[in-house]
Amino acid sequence: MGSLIVAVVLIFGAFVIDRVVGKDPELNEKIKKYQAFVSDPNADRYDKRERQEKLEKLEAKQKRQKTTAKLASIACVVLAAVFIISSTVAVVPTGYTGIKTTFGKVEDDTISSGVNFILPWQSIVNMDNRTQKVQIDTQAFSSDIQQVDIKLSVNYNIDQETAQLLYKTVGTNYYENVMFPRIQENTKAVFSQYSAESLVEKRNALSAEVANATASDMRQYGITIVSISIENIDFTDAFTDAVEAKQVAAQKKLTAETEQAQKTMEEKAAAKRAIIAENAKAEQAIIAAKADLEVVQIQAEASLYAGQREAEMNMRIAESLTPELIRYKWINQWNGHLPSTVLSDTVDVMMMMDKE
Repeated sequence: MGSLIVAVVLIFGAFVIDRVVGKDPELNEKIKKYQAFVSDPNADRYDKRERQEKLEKLEAKQKRQKTTAKLASIACVVLAAVFIISSTVAVVPTGYTGIKTTFGKVEDDTISSGVNFILPWQSIVNMDNRTQKVQIDTQAFSSDIQQVDIKLSVNYNIDQETAQLLYKTVGTNYYENVMFPRIQENTKAVFSQYSAESLVEKRNALSAEVANATASDMRQYGITIVSISIENIDFTDAFTDAVEAKQVAAQKKLTAETEQAQKTMEEKAAAKRAIIAENAKAEQAIIAAKADLEVVQIQAEASLYAGQREAEMNMRIAESLTPELIRYKWINQWNGHLPSTVLSDTVDVMMMMDKE
């Protein structure tokens, strides 16, 4: 549209140049006077010759002016033609969507990247469809009313199919008019749900919540939130000092508890070792007693077996003795002396006999 306006201005300029510069009234009047004087037969010859020379100079000047005006007019017309032709060609860069407007009215269709032909009174607005990144510095308050300075990194892009609707309803400043206020609002809303101490630990969860809330808000405009990352969370100096003091105290408490737990574990281990040692001694005593009992049982069984064997042998010997065998043994073992003591089988009478 701007090229068309320039072309119209150039054509008008060519007309003005041709009418004004090419036709100087004052110069034309002088030429007419000199022509009348030169053509007067009663004029002085010397003056006539001088006026003739001036007339020729004025006519040459007039000719130069007309030539200059004509060349300027032609140049304006050529430039106007160039601007008119250029106004019918629109180049959309790669990664952009062209929004076509006719006298400022947004058309329903869009044009893709490359060279496109349009009407001279139409214009193209390029909307960037590539993934763009912005960084935001903002502030919020935690649930315990602690001020937090936040640095966000936002990656987003716009939908090619609905780019013309975004331009029609919001314009090219959609980030400043729509995205930035919503991102700030969602960040404050999410951070207000957490205490200051838990914010650092839940950075990934916070990023996801802010991204989800913002993506839901931007969907109606055809803007896609690729990701939102919380790069830094900073607190006031007073809160930072308080957190550090609390961490030091917690660390000391943890160290004391660890040392006490270690000491308790060592005491329990020592008591357990003592119990194990006592149990071992008791088990050893039980094992020794069992061994002694087994030895006694074995010895008793051996003695019983020996007695049984001896009784069996005696029984066998008794069974094998006959009166004749006993008399035979007695006779073989008699030394020829009578016994000094004789016992009766039926009467308990012991007789003492003289050995002589």
